[in-house]
Parts: sequence; structure tokens; C-alpha cells
Amino acid sequence: MIQPDTRLQVMWNRLLAVVEEQGQALIRAAFSPIVRECGDISAGIFDAQGRMLAQAVTGTPGHINTMAEAVKTLRSRFAQSDMKPGDIYLTNDPWIASGHLNDFLLMMPVFYCGTVIGYTACTSHLVDLGGLGMGPEGSDIYDEGLLIPPCKLVSAGTVNALLLEIVKANSREPIANEGDIYALIACCEAGSSRLIQMMQEFGLADLNTLSDYIIETSRRGTLDAIAALPKGTWRHVLTVDGYDQDIGLHAALTIAEDHLLLDFDGTAACVGKGINVPLNYATAYSVFALRCIIGADIPNNAGSLDPFRVTGPKGCILNAQRPAPVAMRHTLGQMTPDLVYGCLSQALPDKVPAEGASCMYDLPLRHAPEAVDRGDDLFALELVFNGGTGARPRLDGLSATAFPSGVWGSQVETTEAVAPILFHRRELRTDSGGAGRFRGGLGQHIELSASQDQDLMLFLSVERIRNPASGRNGGQDGAPGCITVEPGNRTLPGKGEVRIKAGERLIFETPGGGGYGPPSDRADDEVDTDIRSGLITRNAAETQYVRKT
Repeated sequence: MIQPDTRLQVMWNRLLAVVEEQGQALIRAAFSPIVRECGDISAGIFDAQGRMLAQAVTGTPGHINTMAEAVKTLRSRFAQSDMKPGDIYLTNDPWIASGHLNDFLLMMPVFYCGTVIGYTACTSHLVDLGGLGMGPEGSDIYDEGLLIPPCKLVSAGTVNALLLEIVKANSREPIANEGDIYALIACCEAGSSRLIQMMQEFGLADLNTLSDYIIETSRRGTLDAIAALPKGTWRHVLTVDGYDQDIGLHAALTIAEDHLLLDFDGTAACVGKGINVPLNYATAYSVFALRCIIGADIPNNAGSLDPFRVTGPKGCILNAQRPAPVAMRHTLGQMTPDLVYGCLSQALPDKVPAEGASCMYDLPLRHAPEAVDRGDDLFALELVFNGGTGARPRLDGLSATAFPSGVWGSQVETTEAVAPILFHRRELRTDSGGAGRFRGGLGQHIELSASQDQDLMLFLSVERIRNPASGRNGGQDGAPGCITVEPGNRTLPGKGEVRIKAGERLIFETPGGGGYGPPSDRADDEVDTDIRSGLITRNAAETQYVRKT
């Protein structure tokens, strides 16, 4: 006979399989390449109290960890007694959902035997919501597109047609938006149906016992991991590119007996461009970074997230207040893991990697304004590329890898199929990883242009142009990012709106990760292997590494 805890563990594992199927349903049904190809999503199941029980492995921390709190907010806005089977609720409010307007969050109550026993929820990125579009140029949230407050998208199985038409009417990609919204609906429904099937199979009337077991087990395991850490407060300042000038991000990490507190006090104030970060998004990536090292083997849910607390002064750039522009909030929000690791490395010097490219290298592109009058094909597209991760205490960094975002790189073939874009080169960027006992991961070298006789509008907001990824424990810095246009070798700034003229080629080089440990400690055969593999040139090897022979 199966023991009670064993049976609950089996159901927990089943729940993890359910949410992964839920997430895959969204990816398969989505229209936009950033969802279908890059996995810019989240999916999860929650109990009747709005506590997250399980999340799909596929997805980003910015979506998943914000969703964990957003469901609680939506649940408090809408009375459970008024909910009906087939209802689905929606918002893209940056301070509730995922930090900017382009992320739509849906929540669906799950009914079983006439009672709400839990919720399914999901988030994904819609490519265009009007306004100035995906770029940092907005002066407030109203410049950045259509904001939808918490509302009912589907009522008892019937889609709110007016709301859908409003979304389509405010987008340069109405068909993609409509398709992605229906994919989100399908994701909620898939999670709901699979959850009910699981309950029927195991003879459950509700999720109460299972949810208490999942949350308490995860919370207890996380507290045990925290108890093993040194206690105290550690501080770090990370200098990032900012918009027109460098910005200082400050953090103080306090490890107590039963919780961790991260405080952003001292961080620079918000700026007049859309790189400001709502606290929910900064929290999502900060806590993700901590959980990668503290209790990393414990599944992500309300229990394992509970001991982590994040605060920051209102109005600082990591706690932006309405109506600050936040369209490119990932530019700084995804730098918070390096900020956090600067603190944690002082407490756990042998556990924390070097700094990496970190910020996702996002390339929002669309047609030039005159294309409307000429009758050209109109498009809005968001390409995603990644740099190298920082070297780890015992391994090299990963090249062209999405950390911390988890958003896979855009595919060449898919991009060329949906927009007038032509890729000429895409390869690893030699010599971009910081030297060290363990080498930083390499960035990418990418060249693209318009495939037709038309200009492209590019909206840049990337980091690591002026401030490269730092090495750790004697490792060297990674190569900074670089964006140029040929012919003429015109260098572009890391942020702003840029026109790429017909016939010009955009050359996009993403940063490398920092190295870990002194380069002189790297074995000669490892250096030789890097040279043979084309990861570093012989000249760079002789400059950066001290050979032992």
C-alpha cells in the first residue's frame, strides 16, 4: 500500500508534468516567434488561496515569479463567488503582471464539482501594443501602448469580442496578437482539464491536502538551506550603462535564520526613458538568482519563494512608480542577478559565478514610417539574442546562453519567413569570453539587413556596452557589446531609436562573460583546445594566459 507522503509526492510529480504540458500548449499554439521559438512565457497551477503549486520549467523568471504574486492580486480583485466555469481574467498592467505592457497575464478559475478548487495562469509576450512600441523612448507609460486593467477576457466560455477588437485595433500586428491571446486561452484550458483529470484519477475532492504538503515541504527545505548559510549583511554596487550616463545599482543582502532580505536602498532614481523597473520584476530576477544557489534542487512554488524578501525605496530605478516608462524594464531588471551575486559572493566565495552578459540583447524592429504611404508590407518584430554567461567556480561559462532570462535566441529561418530581414552571419564571437582558470562564455557576432529595398527602424536598449562583465576571484572581464553599421563602421549607442537604411548592414556583437580565477591557473592543454576550437585566437591566448611550459 502506498504511504500517504509517497502518494502526495506522486501527485506532486504529476502536477509538475501537467504544468509543463500546459506551457507546451501555449508555445505550440502561439503566432509570434518570440513565444513560439524563444519560449518567452510562463505557466502555472495555483490552489484556491492563490498560492503557486507548480510552474512549467519552460519560461522566464520575469514571467514566472511575477505571476506567482499577480494571481494573488487578481484573486483579490474578483470575488470567487462571482466566478463561473469558463471565466478567464486578463491584465497587462506592468505593476501587476510582468513589468511592461507587452506581457499579457491570464488567470482561469478551475471548477470541480461546482466549486473553485484552484487556478491556472499563464503569461506571454505580445509583439506590439501600439504607442511608440518596444523601445526606451517613451516619456511615460501612456507613450508605450495599450494598458488593460484587470478585466474579464472570457465569460462562461464566451470571449469578450470588444476587448479583443480593441487589442487588435491598437497594434501593428493584429493577427499575431489575436493568435497569441487565443494561445494563452488554450494554455489556461489545457492546465484546467489536465488538473481535473489528475484529481479524478487520484480520487481528490480538492487540492487542500496536496497544496499544504507541497508548500510546507518546499518552505521547510528552503529554510534548511538558509540555516546552513553564514549570517550577516553584505553590500555591493553594480555600475551599469544606463541611458545617457552610468547608473549605480545598490544592494544589501541580509541572511537571517529564517529568511533573506534584499534591499535596494541607495540605488539611483528613475530616469525619463523606459528602462525603469517595477519592483515586481526586479524581485522576480533577484529571487531567481538567489534560488539558483540556495535550495536550487527545490521546485519553485509559494513555499520555496516565501523566505525571500525584496524591498527598495519608491522611485528608485528598481522600484519605479506609476506612470514611469518601463517598456524595456528587462534592460536593468536582468542585471539584478549580477548585483545580487556581488553580495552573495562575499558570503559564499566559492559558490558564485562571475558576471555575464546578463541583459537579454533585444532587437525590436519594424517598418519605417513611409512604408505606410508606399503600401509596403508592414511588420513589427522582436529579435532576441544572448551573450556569454560568467565562468562558474568549477566550469567555463556558457556561450550564447540566456541567463538569467531563459529566453532562447531567435531563429534565423523563422525570422526571415515572417519579416523582410536577411541574416548574413551568425556565429560565436572569438576572444569575447573573459580569461581565467575557467573562461567566460562567448558572445555572438550577428550581421543582418533588410531583404528588400526599404529602411528598418531599430529600437535599442542593451547593457554591457560601456561596462563589461567583471571577472571574479582574479578572472578577467568579458568583452563589451558592440553595435555598428556598415558601410562606414558607424558605431551605435546602446539605447535609442535608429534607422537602418536600405543597403546597410547591422553588425551586432553581444558581450562575453567574465572569467573565474587567475588565468595563469588554466592548464596549457585547455588553452590549446580553446585555440583549436576557434574560441580564442593564439594572439589573445598569449596575451591573456601565462603558459606553464
